[in-house]
Amino acid sequence: MTYTAPLTEQRFALETAGRLAELAALPKFAAMDDDLVDAILTESGKFAAEVFAPLNWKGDREGAKLENGVVTLPEGFRDAYGQYVEAGWGSLGGDPEYGGQGLPFALATACQEQLTSANMAFSLCPMLTLGAIEALTAHASEDLKQTYLTKLVSGEWTGTMNLTEPQAGSDVGALRTTAEQAADGTWRIKGQKIYITWGEHDVADNIVHLVLARTAGAPAGTKGISLFVVPKYLPAEDGGFTVRNDLRCVGLEEKLGIHASPTCTMSFGDKGECVGFIVGEEMAGMRAMFTMMNHARVNVGLQGPAICERAYQAALAYAKERVQSAKLGGPDRDPVAIVEHADVRRNLMTMKAITEATRALVYANAAAVDMAHAQKDADARTAAQGRADLLTPITKGYATDMGVEVASIGVQVHGGMGFVEETGAAQHYRDIRIAPIYEGTNGIQAMDLVGRKLNVAGGQHWRGLLAEMRADIASLPATGDFAAMKVPLSDIADAVAAAANWLVEPGRDPNDVAAGAQPFLRLFGIAIGGWLLAGQAREAQSRLALGKGDAGFLRAKVVTARFFAEQVVPQGAALLGPVMRGRDTLFAISADAL
Repeated sequence: MTYTAPLTEQRFALETAGRLAELAALPKFAAMDDDLVDAILTESGKFAAEVFAPLNWKGDREGAKLENGVVTLPEGFRDAYGQYVEAGWGSLGGDPEYGGQGLPFALATACQEQLTSANMAFSLCPMLTLGAIEALTAHASEDLKQTYLTKLVSGEWTGTMNLTEPQAGSDVGALRTTAEQAADGTWRIKGQKIYITWGEHDVADNIVHLVLARTAGAPAGTKGISLFVVPKYLPAEDGGFTVRNDLRCVGLEEKLGIHASPTCTMSFGDKGECVGFIVGEEMAGMRAMFTMMNHARVNVGLQGPAICERAYQAALAYAKERVQSAKLGGPDRDPVAIVEHADVRRNLMTMKAITEATRALVYANAAAVDMAHAQKDADARTAAQGRADLLTPITKGYATDMGVEVASIGVQVHGGMGFVEETGAAQHYRDIRIAPIYEGTNGIQAMDLVGRKLNVAGGQHWRGLLAEMRADIASLPATGDFAAMKVPLSDIADAVAAAANWLVEPGRDPNDVAAGAQPFLRLFGIAIGGWLLAGQAREAQSRLALGKGDAGFLRAKVVTARFFAEQVVPQGAALLGPVMRGRDTLFAISADAL
């Protein structure tokens, strides 16, 4: 049940998929050097392992508690969060103008991964705050930034996202929360929001809610939605934030997992006095909220490899300790540790390969976001933004699906003990099961990918990525481990091209496109994962030839990439058929006959 940050693997993934050297060459990140990266990863990993991880089991057992509108976390959470703030972990990627350290999102992502592996439920608190920071940085007035952004960047205050209502889940445009402007220019918010992660708690002194609401006379649907800052505490005459706003938590969900993450039903304006401050222009709320949501979707995607890593560490440790049965073909009949059995080894290699592939995908996505913000050349920024936008639904959808599957394999490796709570394997599965659901279900991510992202700029972003993948695959050495990778990687690249071209064909029935969306997202995710691992394997082989680095780690990297190409990639290529089958069999029987 312990956690150790995989520092060597994270650093290698940042250098390859995360394009760390390219980021460091940009003026915006000129202060970042190798020593700083090593120090940050090492200290963040230590903090995650020593401060967040010990609270994981306790948080799962005790959960958050609601009494008289007040939500409390188990003992130790407030102190741990105070240490997080004091060490400045939340400010890594923040704008220096508002107290941030100005480091790349990719590096901050690696640190967030460590916190998530250590304690997923607790990590959601800073994760939502990071999303609020993004939205306010991009869309808020300078006055709001000075008042709220500085405290969010420091971590002294936490942030939330308030979209969902009982009748408005994925259909955000159906929301009914209202905002009425007061004489002083502020707004009065009235309504109820559900499923608000960390909507009320006792680990920080203020909570800054970002709330979607509809102003008077606004049109129906998403075009009539505005975004508001609604703080738990408002400023008093002495300048301190001590005046309680008219909002409260009226319910706390009992959930399958993430028990230490309070999932709240929030009521705004029960007394008609809930004060809010508009973010950006009226009826431009969805644009602002999507800034927050897109940032959050990358970080939710990150929960996939984070829990993959935690589940893998636990399964590997158990497999090395658990002695059971003789090894097939062995010289004697003495029982051995189950790690020596082929089926268990397959499970562990699958966990390891998928963990590293999804980590590479998330880091590549984060690096593209950094490039889109930091490149000076306009064309380069546009290309990077297109790459980031294309990867985001794949990151969120594929990586979280894999988090669930790898955590399930981890339970299997533990055998009966995996089904028993004391090992912790079941908690990883229970915790990660929410990730394919929130921040836009993975079905919505797939629809976004095929319905919008494939068609942006005439398809140049996915075509450009595929061309890059094909060129890299073609240039792999034709010998040894790389020869074994080339054919399956080439096949899956061809499958992605065929599927994408079929999906975007003019006149294609949108229901046929929708029917193929989910398998296409997984197909593309596996293809990207295999490509990125092959690139890592090539770099590892180069370092081995030069005698640089940990030879054991580098050799394992090559073997892992080959395993993914040989064992996982062919399964992905086989999804071409399901993508192109269309809707017919989905609707061939009536709903009553299902």
